Amino acid sequence: MVRVDFVDATYAFEFIGGSVCLDLANTVGSRASDEQNEHLKEYADLVEWARQGSLATDAHARHLLAEAARRPAAAKRTFAEAIALREAIFRAFSARAHGEKPAAADVERINAALPRALAHLELAASDEGFVWRFRDEDDALDCMLWPVARSAADLLLGGPAKFGVCEQETCAWLFLDTSKNHSRRWCTMKDCGNRAKAKRFYKRRKASS
Repeated sequence: MVRVDFVDATYAFEFIGGSVCLDLANTVGSRASDEQNEHLKEYADLVEWARQGSLATDAHARHLLAEAARRPAAAKRTFAEAIALREAIFRAFSARAHGEKPAAADVERINAALPRALAHLELAASDEGFVWRFRDEDDALDCMLWPVARSAADLLLGGPAKFGVCEQETCAWLFLDTSKNHSRRWCTMKDCGNRAKAKRFYKRRKASS
């Protein structure tokens, strides 16, 4: 059964990656530990992630949940595709962050998601001319994956972008490092950064006691 409401959602997703594809990759907490926290457990969680990330309005999110309840098999299939794409993105950009070439299978998974994503792109007028946008298709259960696939492809094509991996030992979240001298070490200072500072303080205090 597909959950059909998000009013009582308690998990606040983090959008710190600098790109929507990295934000999707970061929906697993404590990735580098033996006790990972999976924050996408069903299709409704994927919709909630899209809503919190401004990939879907509240009204569109409700419509997607209603559509998923009407088509549970399609929603289950879409969710499985989302997780497979997420993991391919995580592996591919983890490799890039470590100066390695992404595995061919992971690039192929991203490639497999691209045709449907790009088929929904269109030109739209803006104040400065024209921009790309994805067409509004309320019944498309995978609509939140279209910008994910495109952003992953754009990042892989983008050349010298600096990809970072959070240095907190259990985290491994990914981000675009746009800091001066590429010196960013943590996914966020309020979480892993502060945790590392507290750990260093404890070690210094213990050593001096």
